[in-house]
Amino acid sequence: MYAVVKTGGKQYRVSEGDRLRVETLAADAGDSVQLDNILMVGEGDSVKVGTPTVSNASVTAKVIDHGRADKVKILKFRRRKHHMKRMGHRQNYTEVEITGINAG
Repeated sequence: MYAVVKTGGKQYRVSEGDRLRVETLAADAGDSVQLDNILMVGEGDSVKVGTPTVSNASVTAKVIDHGRADKVKILKFRRRKHHMKRMGHRQNYTEVEITGINAG
């Protein structure tokens, strides 16, 4: 069984046992979170597509860890203008493990 989940403005295709990094969630490491914004649930040939979400469907996940991704280097440069600006960014994330999918 798999599901398409929307969290943090992004969509993820998940199945039980998957580990993924999502935008930061307000939960401590070891806690269980429930993701309710399920766009699609499928198993074999049967697929439920929501309009826009599948009613009564949910995905439970266990928070493994919080962290910060690798640094992304940004360079803005204008040739012949004596202008160069260097910046960096590290995005926060929450690593979760999918523990169950409820199709509703």
